[in-house]
Amino acid sequence: MGATASGKTRLSLDLAEQLHGEVVNADSMQFYRGLDIGTAKATQVERDSVPHHLIDVLNLDEVASVAQFQTWARDCFGQLRARERTPILTGGSGLYVRAAIDRIRFPPTDPTVRSQLEQRLEFEGSDTIRAELARVDPESAQRINDDRRLIRALEVYLVTGEPFTSFMPQRTYAEEIPPVVQIGLSIDRDTLYERIGARVNTMMEAGFLDEVRALSAHGLNTAPTASRAIGYPQMQRVLSGELTVEEGVEETIVATRRFAKRQLTWFRADPRVHWIDYNDPRLVNKALQLIAGR
Repeated sequence: MGATASGKTRLSLDLAEQLHGEVVNADSMQFYRGLDIGTAKATQVERDSVPHHLIDVLNLDEVASVAQFQTWARDCFGQLRARERTPILTGGSGLYVRAAIDRIRFPPTDPTVRSQLEQRLEFEGSDTIRAELARVDPESAQRINDDRRLIRALEVYLVTGEPFTSFMPQRTYAEEIPPVVQIGLSIDRDTLYERIGARVNTMMEAGFLDEVRALSAHGLNTAPTASRAIGYPQMQRVLSGELTVEEGVEETIVATRRFAKRQLTWFRADPRVHWIDYNDPRLVNKALQLIAGR
C-alpha cells in the first residue's frame, strides 16, 4: 500500500516472483473495464507474467461496492491458498484494503429511504440534512464533507438505528483470513509530486485522451462511479473544449496530489503498517524479511 505513483505495482510483481504469489487488486477504479491508462493498471505483459485478480470485473455503468469487494477478495484469498499461492493485496484504496483484511460490518441500504433523503437534499439543502444528522450522529456530521456521504450516513441511522460511525472498521484483522503483513511504501513529498507529474505526462503520451474519447462514446459521462476516476473528468472537459490539454494535465496532477495526500493520511493512521522507503536498494529483501518474521 501507499500513495499513487510510489511503486506499489513494481513491488507486488517482485514479491509475487519470490513468494509464488498472485496479485489481488485493491484499487477501486481498476475494477472497471476500459479505465486502463488513467488508472495505471499493470500492463498486459506484467499481467501475463504474474496473474492478477479483481481487475476488469465491472462495466462502466456498474457501481463498485466495498461489501461486494470484501466477498470477492476473501474468496480470492481462499482460492489462492488452496492452490498454495500467496495472495498479494495491492492498491491505494484504503477502505477497500481494510474491507479485505479487517473486521468490518457493512450497513444495509434502503432505496426508498435514500430516494426520500435525496429529494429532501434537493429541496431543503445540505444544511438541513446535516443538522438532522448532527442530532443523531454528531461525529459523522462533523467529519463528512460531501453530500453523497451525508445522505448515506443519515440513511444508515434511519434504517438501523445506529450511527454511521459504529460501522467504521476497527484495526483488527478478520479471523477468517490468513496472517497479514502490511507493507507501506514511504516517499518524500517532493519526490512523490515529481513522480505524479511524470506519470500524468506519460499517460498522455500513451493515449489517455484517446482512451477517454472512446469511453465517452460508451457512456463514461453518465457512469455513476467510473466517471469520477481522477483524470477522466478533466480529460472529458478537454474534449468538450472547456479546458486546453495543458490545463487538463495540470488539473489532473493537482487532483492526484490531493488524492495521494489523503491516501498517506489514511495509511499512516494504521500502526500495523511496516513502512519501507520506496527507493531502498534492499526494498524487496526487507519486505521478504517482514513476511518471513510474521
